[in-house]
Amino acid sequence: MFGHSTSRRLLGAGAIAASVALVAVGCSSDDGGTGEEGGSGDEAASITFLPKNLGNPYFETSRVGGETAVEEFGGSFDEVGPAEANPTSQVSYIQTAAQQQVDALVVSANDPSAICDALEEASSVGTKIVTFDSDTDPECRDLFVNQSSAELIAQAQVDLIAEQIGGEGEIAFLSAAANATNQNAWIDMMNAELEANHPDIEVVDTVYGDDDDQKSFDQTAALLQTHPDLAGIVSPTTVGIAAAARYLSTSEYQGEVALTGLGTPNQMREYVADGTVTAFALWNPEELGYLSAYAANALVTGETDGSEGSTFEAGELGEYTVGADGEVVLGEPFVFDADNIEDFDF
Repeated sequence: MFGHSTSRRLLGAGAIAASVALVAVGCSSDDGGTGEEGGSGDEAASITFLPKNLGNPYFETSRVGGETAVEEFGGSFDEVGPAEANPTSQVSYIQTAAQQQVDALVVSANDPSAICDALEEASSVGTKIVTFDSDTDPECRDLFVNQSSAELIAQAQVDLIAEQIGGEGEIAFLSAAANATNQNAWIDMMNAELEANHPDIEVVDTVYGDDDDQKSFDQTAALLQTHPDLAGIVSPTTVGIAAAARYLSTSEYQGEVALTGLGTPNQMREYVADGTVTAFALWNPEELGYLSAYAANALVTGETDGSEGSTFEAGELGEYTVGADGEVVLGEPFVFDADNIEDFDF
């Protein structure tokens, strides 16, 4: 179900601190893979990360995991990227990597199709292509390392809200846009899970904040006014959960109405500290970067050819199996709470 046979959550505060220290002193690839034959498999792999944009704390954290993995398997690491995330801003970096014939590119795509021609150019000189966090069209890459599956994301949120309200009471969803495909899929799965296994939890409303902070804040206020017996809110969007927490934290409902969903530690830190939020979920971007680097190395060395059912080792995360369409799933969302939130900075 998780796409791998073992999963050990290895990357805690110590790993982050050590690796961030390396970043702080300017640790990066010395050679960037220049001059090596792409995909040769018989020398240390040169891995280049290309996030959506540089300076993004989320991708700075995934870089830490990528660097850690590359150090473990003895390759060389580099990271390049645009200052702004737009559909074509990554093209020139991919073309440069192709000219340098790096062994593997690990890309979080700003657009599923706009970078495909450049990726094809890189593939033609032997560079292996791994997407992570945000995929391209499947034919444009060798593997996609998905942070989690829709089923696991939905299950994690149901488990959290059920625990936080004692398994009974009224809840509501505060979503992003009404036509957001991923949000709607998660909510449909949560409704199905609640109906099947939590008969004492009633979903009384679903509202949409359109990933706008103020609208999400106002929708939270409206939910509490409309449903005075509301026991909990699930917001599967980082904008929504932060706005809802901001409202609850200064209202009479703080500590009375549970709030969980998908958020980032930096957004939610103060609300965990003041007791507004007990726990929320998201994937661990450091583990995502770690796994992506190992996936890239496995392609370079020939440990996997990206075909469904093939397997590869990902260091301390264990063995992973490639699924349909070249997808590798990191695993369950990571749960952040008062005991671990200070270990993360993104």
